[in-house]
Amino acid sequence: MKKVDLKKESKELQEVLANIPDSFFESIEKAAVLLDQTYSSGGKVLICGNGGSAAEAQHFSDEMLGRYKKNRPSLPVVSLTADSAALTCIGNDFGFEELFARQVQGLGKTGDLLIGISTSGNSKNVLRAVEEARKKGMKVIALTAPQGTLRTVVDISIESPSLVTARIQELHLHVVHLLSEFFEAE
Repeated sequence: MKKVDLKKESKELQEVLANIPDSFFESIEKAAVLLDQTYSSGGKVLICGNGGSAAEAQHFSDEMLGRYKKNRPSLPVVSLTADSAALTCIGNDFGFEELFARQVQGLGKTGDLLIGISTSGNSKNVLRAVEEARKKGMKVIALTAPQGTLRTVVDISIESPSLVTARIQELHLHVVHLLSEFFEAE
């Protein structure tokens, strides 16, 4: 087993957290407003990502459908990563790039919101989902890094200020929790 300098890894995260630019928080606030507008107009949220980002998509869905800290009415979020039968069917019949786009075609409508999560900013299946969301007249939020195509094709881009995948994912979890704070009961 490899020896790991745990303090060094933790210090790296502390440094990223200590240097988060104001624009990061401004993007989160804008995203919260867009989420609120979506819910207030009767829309729902579709959310997707791969690997660790898939886990974050499901985590966000859990926080909105269930609860974060306090009991409140359930909010409609569909994690496009959660249905293994749909994922394997679409992947087999249409290819991996269509995993989320096909679900957006079937589940999305004007007034809904798509959240795409990609640590690279270049996940082809997330980008295809954005294309389909645009065809439906949906707004789009990205959780990503300060690089890649995704951040350039969405309405709001929340960019984790790091190029290290682990740090990006850690900040995405923080974003999920910060967004959840906006929907806590008064």
